[in-house]
Amino acid sequence: MPFSKFGLETEILQAVEKAGYTRPTPVQERSIPMVMKGHDLIAIAQTGTGKTAAFVLPILHRLSLLNRERELHGTRALILAPTRELVLQIAENIAIYGQHLPIRIAAIYGGVDEEAQLKTLRKGVHLIVATPGRLMDFLDQQKLDFHPLETLVLDEADRMLHMGFLPDIEKIISALPQRRQTLMFSATFSKEVESLARRFLNQPKMIQIGNRSEAADTVSQCVYEVQPHLKGPLLVELLKQPKFKRVLVFVRMKDGANRLTDFLRAAQVKVTKLHSSRTQEQRQKALQDFKDGIYQVLVATDIVARGIDIDGVTQVINFDFPVNPEDYVHRVGRTGRAEHQGEAISFVPKGDLNLLGITELTLGQRLVRKKLRGFDYFAKSPAPSAEAPPAKRDWRKRTREMEAKKSEKPVAPKTPWPKAKKPPGKRGKK
Repeated sequence: MPFSKFGLETEILQAVEKAGYTRPTPVQERSIPMVMKGHDLIAIAQTGTGKTAAFVLPILHRLSLLNRERELHGTRALILAPTRELVLQIAENIAIYGQHLPIRIAAIYGGVDEEAQLKTLRKGVHLIVATPGRLMDFLDQQKLDFHPLETLVLDEADRMLHMGFLPDIEKIISALPQRRQTLMFSATFSKEVESLARRFLNQPKMIQIGNRSEAADTVSQCVYEVQPHLKGPLLVELLKQPKFKRVLVFVRMKDGANRLTDFLRAAQVKVTKLHSSRTQEQRQKALQDFKDGIYQVLVATDIVARGIDIDGVTQVINFDFPVNPEDYVHRVGRTGRAEHQGEAISFVPKGDLNLLGITELTLGQRLVRKKLRGFDYFAKSPAPSAEAPPAKRDWRKRTREMEAKKSEKPVAPKTPWPKAKKPPGKRGKK
């Protein structure tokens, strides 16, 4: 089924063709007609299946019609996403799909100066892509007018709830017109998101592509059971293989990302890092340099696990195994995108075998176990430094030394109590 069957505007079809899209993905094929008919929609699909185009293309079509009728004024659509990186990516996609349309968009997110974003808003925009936190700041300052708004999109809603954005989402929705179209897209659909949908969507249609909790068929998955102190050396050995060209490595904490990056650099690996403590400029540069092939490896926390589209990621490696299965699905979804083949590798020490079991139970499959030939899985943990380890202490000798020091301490002289005065009384007889 070609994109022309949807009845999209010619300018949009030209941009889609220029972007290299030949036919719609299943989620696009089922979602676009429903969105164009004005239905509220809940769409559940695996990562890497083209959800962004599924809601952006119908929105641009609607804006194009309004422009033709000379009624395109004010902000008509709002897209909420959990992270700055995802906001920027969606905005880039909108710019690509709408390159032949007179549509003005604004990307609103934290970590940068507000003034530049406010300046864009003052000029007037038709479509806003935003993180809930920064958008709430502008709402509190009464810098936004959503009276003309017709469409609201909640992208990766489960992630926004997990990040604690529910109060902001509720306040934002309360500031929007009640008569609107609301679309909810996600790779997974938790009970909390279902509750949110019941509250804010009006008789929504629902589509589901594949299982709610499974990775795409284009991703092969395997596990290396390895001791914690050997995860770094094992990663270095894997990266020496020619097929490891563009590798995304996930860790749990930003401190772990810093340590692993330093370790890989010492091993002469071309690596950069991305986590929440880096400035927005540093985050964008790291992501772009990785996309451009300047670095072989990007070490990241889960801020890039949701929705971020990086072409050509050959492997995703769970250096730290994720705590819950949903995060596993999202991480794995960064490879094998757009029907390309990908590989997901997980390092699982003994202490994380229970997490692996829960994930396998959720996925409904047992992940393949692998071992790297020639790697010593029983190597001892290296000493913290090249110096000889300190000799064991003789605690009995230490105790005797402490007692001797006590006896050597000068004892302060006792201060005598002052003599008590005799109470006054009559003198006795001589």
